[in-house]
Amino acid sequence: MRILVIEDEKRVASFVRRSLVEAGYAVDCAHDGEQGAKLADRGEHDAIILDLRLPSCDGLSIVKGLRQRGKSTPVLAVTASGSVPDRVAGLNAGCDDYLVKPFAVAELVARVQSLLRRGTVQTALLRVGDLLLDTMIHRVTRAGKPIELTPKEFALLEYLMRKAGQVVTKTMIEQHVWNYDFDSGTNLVEVHMSHLRDKVDRGFDAPLIQTVRGVGYVIQKGSGTRQ
Repeated sequence: MRILVIEDEKRVASFVRRSLVEAGYAVDCAHDGEQGAKLADRGEHDAIILDLRLPSCDGLSIVKGLRQRGKSTPVLAVTASGSVPDRVAGLNAGCDDYLVKPFAVAELVARVQSLLRRGTVQTALLRVGDLLLDTMIHRVTRAGKPIELTPKEFALLEYLMRKAGQVVTKTMIEQHVWNYDFDSGTNLVEVHMSHLRDKVDRGFDAPLIQTVRGVGYVIQKGSGTRQ
């Protein structure tokens, strides 16, 4: 899952980004309204955390513009003002939820998870063969056996399982599991994929994760022998 944080206070943005990365999300940050509006308009993020008071372009204008252009990305509005009129204005503009500063990390992550669950295409329990991934409690099992994953491995597996049966390229993985500032010249994707395959497929006769040579990766039931 990829989150966009639009927040002009760099200290707050860094805190939010770190909290979400630790929870397993890929996070991009914009520190002014103009940059944030451009990133939001691309439609590449699963949710947006938006400060309503921004330089160059205020948050309400950003969310209004997104909704007018038919963009349905969930938006969590964040502001120092908790007044009822401000909340109503944000919700009327198209925000999906509201969080008042200062806030606890646990509440921020919980609200983001809630927004992601509201999407009609997002399901909490993913299954490929005997492999189960529960996004609600961050639990993975195969044939009933628990599999311990790092946050990044969990995010990578979740992305593969949401694309089950489809080949995903390295670039697609970088864009959805890592951040915009990710160095595509490294082999981190390959390293994480190797660790993930070892944890998911080791000890089972039928591997689920396969490499499609020269293209990318695919996860599917009954994918044959390991390559």
